[in-house]
Amino acid sequence: MLDGVPPGGYPVVVLPPPEIILASGSPRRRELLARAGLAYEAEAADIPEEARPGETPRALVERLAQEKAAAVRERHPALPSRIVLGADTIVVIDDEILGKPRDAAHARALLTRLLGRTHSVLTGVAAILTGPGSARTLCVESRVTMRDATPEEVRAYVASGEPLDKAGAYALQGEGRRFVRSVEGSETNVIGLPMEETLALVERARRGAG
Repeated sequence: MLDGVPPGGYPVVVLPPPEIILASGSPRRRELLARAGLAYEAEAADIPEEARPGETPRALVERLAQEKAAAVRERHPALPSRIVLGADTIVVIDDEILGKPRDAAHARALLTRLLGRTHSVLTGVAAILTGPGSARTLCVESRVTMRDATPEEVRAYVASGEPLDKAGAYALQGEGRRFVRSVEGSETNVIGLPMEETLALVERARRGAG
């Protein structure tokens, strides 16, 4: 038998794992990373996502991003050194955090509240190495202005099912764009992961691993 070649077979090649572990079950974040050409695997963190008393929106998303990354890091060995990315996105209007809708009626109420007004979308992103070390974090804010819409338009959109798992009950990357007049800042942030800032954060984490 040749070294490394089993009888009647081919050499066994063990590929290294992807450099990045995305601590999220979001298909939108997975798509954004794939479009950026990053090799990654994804795991949902499954942590509680409630705000603490007196916690600001910015502090909330940064904390949840860190906790998601840390929870997934615990499942992996320190070596080979890999980068765990955690992220959390919220919608804020009138200093109130709007989460994902409980049902279709709640989705209609959330979206109606945003129509004809400008709201903020904040995403916290954290990068942490699988070995020892602290997380690098950032928060990106975008401002989204929506047009007015009729109740019939809102009902038809909610009936499509698209907004039922989205913060604020709309998806910029989908049919929800019809309600959006303008976006000030990162559009990928509104979708769930600010890519320009995330790529810079990954590069900082790479330098930290070296």
